Amino acid sequence: MRNLKRVFLISLLFLALLWLIAEPTLFQSASFFALRGPMLQLTGVLAIAVMSLAMLLALRPRLPEKWLGGLDKMYRLHKWFGITALVTSLLHWLWAKGPKWAVGWGLLDRPARGPRIPIENPIEAWVAGFHRAAEHYGEWAFYAVLVLIALALITRFPYRWFYQTHRFIAAAYLVLAFHAAVLFQFQDWSQPIGWVMAVLLVAGSAAGIVVLLRRVAAHRRVGGKITALNYLPGMRALAVEADVPAWPGHKAGQFLFARFDGSQEPHPYTIASAWDAGQRTLRAVIKELGDHTRGLRNRLSVGQNVTIEGPYGCFTFDDDRPRQIWIGGGIGITPFIARLQHLATRKDDAQGQQVDLFHSTTAIDQEALDSLSADAEEAGVRLHLSVDARHGRLTAERLRASVPDWREASFWFCGPAGFGEALKRDLAALGFPVNERFHQELFAMR
Repeated sequence: MRNLKRVFLISLLFLALLWLIAEPTLFQSASFFALRGPMLQLTGVLAIAVMSLAMLLALRPRLPEKWLGGLDKMYRLHKWFGITALVTSLLHWLWAKGPKWAVGWGLLDRPARGPRIPIENPIEAWVAGFHRAAEHYGEWAFYAVLVLIALALITRFPYRWFYQTHRFIAAAYLVLAFHAAVLFQFQDWSQPIGWVMAVLLVAGSAAGIVVLLRRVAAHRRVGGKITALNYLPGMRALAVEADVPAWPGHKAGQFLFARFDGSQEPHPYTIASAWDAGQRTLRAVIKELGDHTRGLRNRLSVGQNVTIEGPYGCFTFDDDRPRQIWIGGGIGITPFIARLQHLATRKDDAQGQQVDLFHSTTAIDQEALDSLSADAEEAGVRLHLSVDARHGRLTAERLRASVPDWREASFWFCGPAGFGEALKRDLAALGFPVNERFHQELFAMR
């Protein structure tokens, strides 16, 4: 998370600094209306720049994934950029509309306008001819983005509708990119802020076109066929196995996007199986949580086609600590199942580590619990089962009591975000280096 915050803050400060270098007169404005022009430019530059960065992250690029801690973390940064774009766009709109309203209400006096200075540069004059269109279409695109981002932030808004509507942000972005390119201060194109803006607008527009054409990560998609389905009623989850001959392989703990039953929207699922290049099969355990997953077991059948994309994520248990502590809450147990299966066949990969796995669950499915126990025994992992109805809620105190040398361990957590944050705060309060040795999957794509 530290890298996410650094990238977020540095991006904003870097853009603001470059703009101030090009337009140092901001702090010399003698009146409200003298301040209006620079503030329009600053808020507009920040809004379209962070929206461009959000568009680039929407492509699920591989290059920054490892440094940012995985695609799940990148989506968190994408969300922050989206919210920042919404706020700065709103400020930009208020700077554009607010003074006009204030003049109409008699709160401000409209300043006298001097004679227009003729534009001598033919390129600048040509661009100026698009000003009215850029203002008009940019305003309506802003209204569209306002609604679309608001819908994206409403978690109760069904995923299938979110997926369909969220793509339209790319169309609105293309209009706003036109708005920004036309209304950007012409003389600033020769400044560093202009060079950065040109790169962001071109790259963001290309990303927008890819999103609209539904070609995001198309080169990482492979086809497969469902070979087995097993419903686990105690967990209210469906185990799906599929043959994927062209799958490039994955590490335990990574996840994929899958399109089942001809659906257009891809859904993320953690991979619950170790990779075997000889068998080339994948397994996912899908919890009935939303409108899509609740009816999935009635729509899927053995032999049905599935499209898989990935793998993604950096929750891959890679460290050199002598002990690891795994905590899987509910359906968050799936990455650990994959790691158990991996260690069962490749014990040397544990590098002599001692591992304790805590599985906390409210659901009781004896078949699933027996399978987990068998996998843990085969992998040489010490399993701690905690069923809430029998043992009460798993707490940080119980974790520490069960593993006396917990200070020497690294923690790997996948489960309810609230429990993960509480555990992280508890460890941090005791001096544990959570930034270096607490790994948490942020499995929320919205």
